[in-house]
Amino acid sequence: MSFIKKLKSTFGNSNSGQLASHSDSTDAIIETIEQQPFAISEANVLYAGLNELGGYYFFQTVIVGAFHIKTKKGATLSIVGTNVRLELDSDSLEFESDPTDIKYRQITKIDFQVEAVDAAKIQQSKLQTLVLTCKKQELTFTIYDSDKEK
Repeated sequence: MSFIKKLKSTFGNSNSGQLASHSDSTDAIIETIEQQPFAISEANVLYAGLNELGGYYFFQTVIVGAFHIKTKKGATLSIVGTNVRLELDSDSLEFESDPTDIKYRQITKIDFQVEAVDAAKIQQSKLQTLVLTCKKQELTFTIYDSDKEK
């Protein structure tokens, strides 16, 4: 949970209601946040991690960037990697993006349910891409490699 608190404190809690745009770069997002990115897309950075609570597993994600959504229908996350292909459903059907103090930047927190056997697959596989589908939007993320980005 401290991971999410750090992200929120980095951005403050603005109620400006500004619409997202692609003017914010992923490099600027990565430089602003002290956590290691999990994956990146064209205009968004995905911070994620697998967590367990009381025997239940969750793949927690925080998307920072131009992605803006408000839904009551949930989302799906496709995880593709070496010897693994999973479809995860969001834990909650209702969620929305929050604006930040940085112009055109949104933060969206989505948790996905994971079966114990699938959690092991995620941990043991070399992941390649993640595809988030929500409403009519689809974001494709590639796994972030800090050595490759330098």
